[in-house]
Amino acid sequence: MMAWAGGVGAGFAALCCFTGLLPFLLTALGLTSLVPLIYRDSVLFPVFGICLIIMGVGLWLRRKTSN
Repeated sequence: MMAWAGGVGAGFAALCCFTGLLPFLLTALGLTSLVPLIYRDSVLFPVFGICLIIMGVGLWLRRKTSN
């Protein structure tokens, strides 16, 4: 479960980092005032890294319990 959640989070963070997806989603939800706070590399890159770490730990735990 952790590997799946980390993968989805990392994928979403990567899409938000490299495309204009996040401002579009926040505007669609009526949260336009959050765009300058969240749509920054100083926020999105650590979120991406944390999600990759969660995915790695999930994969490691899955491999450890299957042996």
